[in-house]
Amino acid sequence: MPDHAADPATDTFVAHRNLLFTVAYEMLGSAADAEDVLQETWLRWTGVDLDQVRDHRAYLVRITTRQALNRLRTLQRRKEAYVGQWLPEPMLTTPDVAEDVELAESVSMALLLVLETLAPTERAVFVLREAFGIDYDEIAETLGKSPAAVRQIAYRARNHVDARRPRAVVSPAETRAALDSFRHALETRDFRSLLDVLAPDVVALSDGGGHKQAALRPVVGADRVLRFLTGGLRRTAESLTVEPTVANGSPALLLHLDGELDGVMAIHVAAGRITGLYYVRNPEKLTHLGSAIPLTLH
Repeated sequence: MPDHAADPATDTFVAHRNLLFTVAYEMLGSAADAEDVLQETWLRWTGVDLDQVRDHRAYLVRITTRQALNRLRTLQRRKEAYVGQWLPEPMLTTPDVAEDVELAESVSMALLLVLETLAPTERAVFVLREAFGIDYDEIAETLGKSPAAVRQIAYRARNHVDARRPRAVVSPAETRAALDSFRHALETRDFRSLLDVLAPDVVALSDGGGHKQAALRPVVGADRVLRFLTGGLRRTAESLTVEPTVANGSPALLLHLDGELDGVMAIHVAAGRITGLYYVRNPEKLTHLGSAIPLTLH
């Protein structure tokens, strides 16, 4: 990565770094892989004759997108051999992300999981068009396709995502209220009160990656989710501590066992109740939680 020496290539890259990371993360759902993509983007950027580049920002996004697509295809093969459920790698995010409704939704666990159901090219087109507002001609040049083909892909991807994404936009305050109730129930071991905050059709997904115990399939329904949670909590005895945080642009929880980070829990809320629980325990996905990561759509 650049050492911040005063030269045009470095200055331009650093100026757009947060944007490029956001593009890569939304395409990959992995902060570690997004960082690798930025490294590859930087190496290619240093070999570019800047005098021949009309729009530096667009050119950097183009390189990042192409590298992310290559990495996404590799990730798909890796996921085929993944043990249990695969969840996006959580990130601690800065307060301004939660305040930007569009940005917060674009990096939310719920939407990233929907994007996992798209083919790589569909995901690239959706992210570039819907999240970043890049025009069809520019996307076409990036992907080596005609603008007409890109429009068709965008239409298909948008319909696919709209049919599966959460319907209503939920405020951080509403999410935080549900999460506070959930946290209180965990800390007091008042398991029955969890039913007051879980929606009847709640779905719990957990990701241990074969390194930690997790449900291999989605747990569906409030009663089943309650049994799943209480079974795990009883095994932890008194060693569990819960810390509020902001991850992926939304209120979340850091769970510690015996003082060691065990995982990140994110939620999705509708009508004041939790409809989705996402618990990432895989240690390989908890390595980017040291500090909040700045993101941007611009």
